Amino acid sequence: DTNLHFVVRSTGVVAGFASPEDVGSFILALADGCLKAGVSPKHMTPAMGIDTVPDQFKKHSLIEKVAFLGAVAGVLPPTGSTGVEIVANEMEGELATAGIKEGAKWAGVDFRNPCLSLDFGTTLDGRVTNSETPYAKTIGNFCGLAGAIPDAIVQGTGLVDPETGTALDIFKEKTSASGKKLKQAEKYAEEIHEHISIEVVPEGRERYGSVPVNATAAKTIGVVLIGCDVGKDGSDLPVLSEIGKRIYESDGIKMIAAVMDPIAAISVERLVQTAIDAGIVTKETAIGITGRAGITGNKPALILERIMKMDFFDDPESQVVFVDDGLARGAAVMARCMNSLGVPKNPIGGNRGGGCVLAGRIALQNSG
Repeated sequence: DTNLHFVVRSTGVVAGFASPEDVGSFILALADGCLKAGVSPKHMTPAMGIDTVPDQFKKHSLIEKVAFLGAVAGVLPPTGSTGVEIVANEMEGELATAGIKEGAKWAGVDFRNPCLSLDFGTTLDGRVTNSETPYAKTIGNFCGLAGAIPDAIVQGTGLVDPETGTALDIFKEKTSASGKKLKQAEKYAEEIHEHISIEVVPEGRERYGSVPVNATAAKTIGVVLIGCDVGKDGSDLPVLSEIGKRIYESDGIKMIAAVMDPIAAISVERLVQTAIDAGIVTKETAIGITGRAGITGNKPALILERIMKMDFFDDPESQVVFVDDGLARGAAVMARCMNSLGVPKNPIGGNRGGGCVLAGRIALQNSG
């Protein structure tokens, strides 16, 4: 007997998979591993009734009023699927979105629906949700390369392993640039972005930014798939390494550090603009960012500045939030959702500025 209450399984980096379906096998393998480690099945599946909710949580569970219908943090996966049929890292996007919703509570930002989440790990994941109640729908997904881009630049310096080195290996302290240096860093960032494509994933693509996708299926069920790539499936990452080498040789490591922040800021601006152009983001949509390549250094300030300059959102300062560890936080939220452990007085589900949607969910469930 341990104090383990629940295990949530997620996919992690999926860029090496052959197809979105591989994710299913991966999840099964994780389940097998959990069983071998002595985790019982009831600690990995949604509670079916109050009897299967862990004892100390029974008094907090709303399971007798509303069951778990597959919505995590008030958002249903893409209609007619579990989501992974469209893009292999949909589950990561689901958890990151839920994690940002939870983290935003501590930041005083209302990150309920409609929202747009971006998780800049090595690969990019995230979601766009609409404002339907009592459950919002996933209407957009992000995929492709994220942290792999700054990693490639750093690999060109020779200071890290040319294959596996990451930006985090070098930049431990927060650095920021100003004046001429910042202008030069932005110039370099713009040059790097000439090699980065951010777009709605074209139909027929089986991978985008090395993440397995099914763009045709996405279109069929009405989900906009937005990707970030360098060349095709990262084929031009070596070009970024060359640029990194050149910057390092002419301007030194501090300039490399300074370039990282505007690269992220331009990425966010382009991703958000692509979602706006695709008609899935409104002036009220909250924007949440997590992941090492989106929240470290001076990135939050530059990202917010660019979003404000877009002059599209109602009140960017109250709509944009940066959260650490979105994925891990999201796993905890998912465990709560699976055991109907909502907090009606301080809900994670529902819409921005709105109240608790429990009554609507009960009505929906009772209507069959």
